[in-house]
Order: sequence, then C-alpha cells, then structure tokens
Amino acid sequence: MTSSDLAARCDVDPKTVERWISRGRVPHPRSRVRVAEILGKDGDVLWSEVLRRAVKVGSDRELLGLYARRSDVPRPLFRELIERAESRLWFGGYTSYFVWLEVPKAAATLGTKAGHGADVRFLLGDPASPVTTGRDRIEATPLTLATRIAMSQAEIAKAPSALPVRMSDRHVGMSVWIFDDEAIVATHIGAGLGQDSVTLHLRRRESGGPFDRYVEHFEALWADAQPT
Repeated sequence: MTSSDLAARCDVDPKTVERWISRGRVPHPRSRVRVAEILGKDGDVLWSEVLRRAVKVGSDRELLGLYARRSDVPRPLFRELIERAESRLWFGGYTSYFVWLEVPKAAATLGTKAGHGADVRFLLGDPASPVTTGRDRIEATPLTLATRIAMSQAEIAKAPSALPVRMSDRHVGMSVWIFDDEAIVATHIGAGLGQDSVTLHLRRRESGGPFDRYVEHFEALWADAQPT
C-alpha cells in the first residue's frame, strides 16, 4: 500500500501521511484508529510514543496537575485538600495570604484539626528581612509582603488551638503546601505576584520521588527558621 493509498482511505492529504512516516508525526486519534483498522495492526504498536506519554511509569506519576499560574488552580482545590488532610498540613507560602481569602473559616478548620492531633505548621516569610524588602521592590504592589504576612498571623491567631509559626526568608521564590500525601508547589516567575507562579499539584507515589523531595525542602527550612 502506498502512502497515497493510505491517505485516500483515511481522507487526509498524502503529505500528512508522509509526515507520519518520515518525521514521526503522531496522527489525530481518529486517524490513528482508522490506520490501525486499515493495516490490521494494534494502534499502540504503531504509535508506541503515544502509549509512553499516556502511561506514566516514573516519577512523573506523582504529577496530578500543572498550571501556568497559581490563579489557574481550581478554586475549590485548597479547601478540599485542607478538609481531606488528617495528619499533616504544612503551609510553606511566604505569606499564604490567599488561603484566608479562598478557604472559608480556614483558621477554625485548621485549629480543630490541630486539636485532634494533626501536625499543622506555618512557615511564613520574615517581614524584617532585607530579602522581603528586596522582593517588595520587585513586586511594587501597595499590599506589601509584610502586610500580607501580618494578615496571615492575625488569621492564624484566631484558630481555636495554637498553631506553630516560624519565619524564614529562604522560600521567597518558591512556596510549598503539603497536605498528607499531596502537595502544591508554586515557583515565582520574574516580578509576578504569588498568584502568577507556575504551580504543580503532586501526590506521593514512591519513596524519594518529587513529593518526598519537597517534604525534605520544607523540613530543612523549618529546622532553620525562627519561631515567632
């Protein structure tokens, strides 16, 4: 069968078929099914690259979601993660200010969970640090980091059980929030605010995987941070 024959039977341009063959281009799903039927071959064999990308076998299994901006994360996600978590709720955002805006009664929920034995921690930025001052100059927004940190402290103080808080300036460029075996990781981009950060949603699948590495990151910062 020539490429022109196959193109005619698949109702595509012969040049498209040539690209499938010579350049390794992957056809659209409908064309893949049609070609497999015509050739009498398994589509997963003809286009093993598609199968490799669809079936995760390594550390990428831990990646549940990837967002160009934290503001693209589905609004209910943080609330659902907080509500589901039972043993560990670690907030490693420099301000974590948005939590109080997006999660109703967050302080009460977190305090109750802490009262029932959950490990709830807040690693906030140090408002007096030159790193904070420098980042404020970059962001150039009226609502400064120090103000947002103070607002988070005020909300945390409303919790019915005491929640440990420590301060550091080492996570100004990357925030990590951990809820049992799931994590949200946000990396600052240029002069953007936290809501502009590229954001990952991870779930632990293996020992020593990306999720565990971010847990190690939080624990290292926590150990070096100053209690308030």
